[in-house]
Amino acid sequence: DKMLPMCLDRTFEELLVNALIHRDYFVSAPIRLFVFSDRIEIISPGHLPNNLTIAKIRTGNSNIRNPILASFIAKGLLPYRGLGSGIKRALEEWPEIDFVEDRDGCLFTVNVHRKPVGNSVEMPFYSEKRDAQGIGVDVKGALKGRFDESNSSLNVPLSELQNLMLVEITENSKISYLELVEKLNKDRRTIGRNIQQLKEMGVLRRVGSKKTGFWEIIE
Repeated sequence: DKMLPMCLDRTFEELLVNALIHRDYFVSAPIRLFVFSDRIEIISPGHLPNNLTIAKIRTGNSNIRNPILASFIAKGLLPYRGLGSGIKRALEEWPEIDFVEDRDGCLFTVNVHRKPVGNSVEMPFYSEKRDAQGIGVDVKGALKGRFDESNSSLNVPLSELQNLMLVEITENSKISYLELVEKLNKDRRTIGRNIQQLKEMGVLRRVGSKKTGFWEIIE
């Protein structure tokens, strides 16, 4: 089944603005956006602050982690409809949303489940939302959906590991196999196999030699 390209625009906007306001800016990592055939994931650096819980944010409770940023957003820097009400509004408009808090990994993930609307195959794409300081201001798809009936390998969506590999390659086009192994905590054989799959799918290619070349994501 073909999935909706996004959830409702306003719901998506609420969740992105919420991620920008409440992420932990002391963690040196970007907000990451993944679009799969069955869901959208927004992964923010930092877990919920203080005694805030998922149950509490579902009912509209909030704890401002970045009060100065929140004050500027309230003045019109980004779309803003009231403190502590963004998650609640998003759930009212699109109930198929769940949240995952990873305190050990210092991450907070929002999963927006997409709905089937027809019959076709769609590939996920990876996007990253940030500016030079790691503050999100724009969303750019580094990968776009592809489907070629003559190549059955394109029927298989990108795996979570492959998306994470593309994140690292986007941040450092000269990243080595060993660096991918260390960053993603996988063995060299697994990384090599997935690199080869990405090449065969027409998503990734190597430009230049192994020592002085770089990776290129094919848009």
